[in-house]
Amino acid sequence: MRLITLIALVSLAACSADAQPGRRSQRGTVTQSVNGTEISIRYYRPVLRGRTAFPGVVGWGRTWTPGADSATRIETTGALEIEGKALPAGKYSVWVIPEEKEAWTVIFNRTADAFHLSYDESQDALRVQARPAAAAQSTETLEFSFPLVDADSAVMQLQWGAFVLPLHVHAR
Repeated sequence: MRLITLIALVSLAACSADAQPGRRSQRGTVTQSVNGTEISIRYYRPVLRGRTAFPGVVGWGRTWTPGADSATRIETTGALEIEGKALPAGKYSVWVIPEEKEAWTVIFNRTADAFHLSYDESQDALRVQARPAAAAQSTETLEFSFPLVDADSAVMQLQWGAFVLPLHVHAR
């Protein structure tokens, strides 16, 4: 009887770890293959619910992970060039510093699994600059996508509210 109870408790814990009942920011994942390299992004998708993304929910000049609850994580099975700069294969958390009138800073940090308020600059693996654009249509729920994929390159895109932030990626 104790074994059955133990199995039931372990099964319940495993199910509840993946279950998200009542969670306002649902988990999302997107995976794209580029030149044989798998790029996978795991994040929680905050919803605006009538708010303004920038500079409302996220202030200008503030280091922020594009997601909710835990830092957004990117995993790549091969080396990449992002905006012309090298990023080795591995797992990283993603952070962004949005600016009102300048390019935004996108940060890939070696602490892959981090709380969304626990950014440690000393663990940065790569920082790149990218110019946001006005979105054709406002996006209520934050989303990552790969709207353009070619043989050895892609555009990895973050969109939330009225802003879209494209990152040019090459698989080496």
